[in-house]
Amino acid sequence: MPEALLQTMSKPLPVHCSRVSSAWTWRDRLGAIKVRWGIGRMRYAVRPGLYSVGSPKPEAPVFVTANYKLSFDHLRRALRGLDGWILVLDTKAVNVWCAAGKGTFSTAEVVQRIREVQLDQVVSHRQLILPQLSAPGVNAFEVTRLSGFHVVYGPVYARDLPGFLAAGNTASPEMRRVHFRWHERLAVAPLELVIHFKRMLLAGLALALLSGLSPAGFSFTQAAARGGPVLLLWLAVYVLAGLLGPLLLPWLPARAFAIKGAWLGAALAAMSMLVIPSAWTMLRLTAWLILVIAGASFLLLNFTGATTFTSPSGVRREVRVALPAQAALGILGLAAWTLAGWNSL
Repeated sequence: MPEALLQTMSKPLPVHCSRVSSAWTWRDRLGAIKVRWGIGRMRYAVRPGLYSVGSPKPEAPVFVTANYKLSFDHLRRALRGLDGWILVLDTKAVNVWCAAGKGTFSTAEVVQRIREVQLDQVVSHRQLILPQLSAPGVNAFEVTRLSGFHVVYGPVYARDLPGFLAAGNTASPEMRRVHFRWHERLAVAPLELVIHFKRMLLAGLALALLSGLSPAGFSFTQAAARGGPVLLLWLAVYVLAGLLGPLLLPWLPARAFAIKGAWLGAALAAMSMLVIPSAWTMLRLTAWLILVIAGASFLLLNFTGATTFTSPSGVRREVRVALPAQAALGILGLAAWTLAGWNSL
């Protein structure tokens, strides 16, 4: 190893500071995949404090981020080939945007973390680069008044930081724009599937058990024979709704997510009829249509929290109307499904 590199690596770091690499390891990649599927989601965090990338000097920039590890990892990867300090806030393992909305990526937390790591003794300047999406939770004027550090809001995406720095800490209009492209929507879809899997499984099991009803009463044998395929079909439709909803989101009719989901549910119910037994009565088919519409509508309504297309006030208004309507559809569908048993499937 060259002597100059050894000397750089041997330079002592400030108190409470850890050196990190800008490169991802296989563990980082595996962790990113796992957290997308909800595995260890609320434990996927790094210790709040001060970190360094490269070999930063006192004049190197300071980047502020959340202690959600995926946010931290995207930031350090974006700083490849650069020298800088990373100030990690305690956001309770929540990403930047959500933490700003929840109040954990806040003015008070920024100021407290600056004091705890004694940042004024580490750097020679008084400037912090915060993610643009943290702005709802941070009062830049108050941060300066309480800590002496001036806040500059960086680009939306960490990958644009090299260009932002090269332009003298100036973001272009494109850097200020929030995108939510198809692959970004699909990236957050698996977590939504995991979150709602239990309740959707219970709904499918209820349909399977109710399939055992007939004019002669309830039969476990009939429930197993007829309910098994119903459960599998229900789960297949659930997965398709959870993936196609986010993928087709901009093109589904209407603005309300619940209505978008209802249209998707109607389409999926119609498609599923290609494999539905021909012996199903009209009442059974109607019940299936109602239930799939209600389920898909519910799934897409909950996707509002993962998108850039909504506002908190708009979501609250939609939820107040949509949830009772979805519950009513669910009850109606279950009642029709139950009654269909008495007409012999």
